[in-house]
Amino acid sequence: MAPAHAAERARHAAEFRFYEELNDFLPTMRRKRTFRHSFDGTPAVKDTIEALGVPHTEVDLILVDGRSVRFAYRLHGGERVAVYPMFERFDLRPLYRLRPRPLRHTRFVLDVHLGTLARWLRLLGFDASYERECDDAQLAAISAHERRILLTRDVGLLKRSAVTRGHWVRATDPLRQIEEVIRAFSLQKDLHPFSRCTACNGALHPAPRTEVAGRVPARVYARFRRFVQCRGCQRIYWRGSHYARLEALTRSLRRTTRTV
Repeated sequence: MAPAHAAERARHAAEFRFYEELNDFLPTMRRKRTFRHSFDGTPAVKDTIEALGVPHTEVDLILVDGRSVRFAYRLHGGERVAVYPMFERFDLRPLYRLRPRPLRHTRFVLDVHLGTLARWLRLLGFDASYERECDDAQLAAISAHERRILLTRDVGLLKRSAVTRGHWVRATDPLRQIEEVIRAFSLQKDLHPFSRCTACNGALHPAPRTEVAGRVPARVYARFRRFVQCRGCQRIYWRGSHYARLEALTRSLRRTTRTV
């Protein structure tokens, strides 16, 4: 009987409230409201938050009874826990920021389901690593070792301890996905279209027209005067009919502002 009594004594509960887009990870009955959650022992607040469905990569601030805490903080029961996402708009200077410092250069790695998004990011000039054969462990390792933001549709992948920078992509349409990523990371001023290879992610540089003769279709060579070439795979690009669409998208994204 003693072990059963001990288990009963070890059962605790705390009140939780998640804010803004963190509610996307919760079942409907728990969104935008305070709810009670029971747990065993004295778990780290990070483990409890992830058990509720919210990846730690989406969290920037945790308040326990009004005091900011780190992920390793242990819950004992009876606490009131408030959890905030990245970029929440109030002064965080005296509090524990749980996200790493912003990257000097924003770089991404994308899971196997986001190939079209990877292409759009490259078209807009962002360093976007994408390989169809990468498994979850490899993606997490690339994110950590190369300091890349992991973009994924798999919430479980963001819960891996190796991942410190990541974003769960909510949208399913590629154009909506690119709008979401630009808003989420406030990248409106960082768009540099037609500067990166869509095939291998290499940087593009101007290619003299005389050097591409015979390497592009004759009709293309006759029509266009300016070409760029990938430093990596040597692929040649020109501003065809798709470029007007890319320019229109860039203008639209630059006008986009994040709403809270």
